[in-house]
Amino acid sequence: MSESALTAEVFVTPTIPAETGVPGQKSIWSPMSATLISGTRDAVLVDAFLTEDQARDLGDWIEASGKNLTTIYLTHGHGDHFFGMTPLLQRFPGARAVATPGTIAHMHQELEPEFFQSFWGSTFPGQLPKDLQVAQPLTDGVIDLEGHELRAVEAGYSDTHDTTFLHVPSLDLVVAGDIIYNGVHQYLAQTSKASRQQWIAAVDQVEALHPRRVVAGHKAPGAPDSPQAIGETRSYITDFDLLLDKASDPAELVDAMLARYPDRVNPDALRVSVRRVFAREKAATPA
Repeated sequence: MSESALTAEVFVTPTIPAETGVPGQKSIWSPMSATLISGTRDAVLVDAFLTEDQARDLGDWIEASGKNLTTIYLTHGHGDHFFGMTPLLQRFPGARAVATPGTIAHMHQELEPEFFQSFWGSTFPGQLPKDLQVAQPLTDGVIDLEGHELRAVEAGYSDTHDTTFLHVPSLDLVVAGDIIYNGVHQYLAQTSKASRQQWIAAVDQVEALHPRRVVAGHKAPGAPDSPQAIGETRSYITDFDLLLDKASDPAELVDAMLARYPDRVNPDALRVSVRRVFAREKAATPA
């Protein structure tokens, strides 16, 4: 029998400016979520943000909860979900950070010096934590929180490879990482036609659990953690592929997606996605 009931609270960091490499021109980085799942005394954090400032604000929020942070779980290896882990571990030295082996391998790729500096360092100069670490392997896929099982589920491809979500059966909760987006333009820049179908399959895995609450990795501030985001995420991918087939140039695809999704946060994510996907999938297509 479980020792206590669990609760889950979500912290959403707002959009932040990002360097583009063009002097005087900035883009927007999408809002991110972190989830604190708490028992009577202990707590587990899911995902850890990007910059030093975001990690400090997240740490203040955790400290204000009064809970003992035992574990940080990272859903996937994109740097904007795990770079904040290092200062959090320094602030909460009793905690451990864990992830699946696939996610850890991706973390190592993100920290390779050439890629790290050319992308992360140049996009957020002077803002990232120092001496970044990777997580420890969660070999059995289960985190115990005061007698409750929190289950890591490997879901394959979403907006990147080797992604996972955390299922909390006692709360009918899925903390979905970037498998689910909520009110934010989805990052499709690393996808192919085949991997977008794999993303839909990952969305289907979340839906098959019939969760009552779903926390998206990127969600608009104030958006409810509703399972409605599952279908909306799937529709966005399906619409993107449909409109990609019809578009004659990137601007036409951007305009068509914005017309269909006028209220989603951060169209810069859409523009980057369209530019990269169009170059890979349409540039070589005969007219």
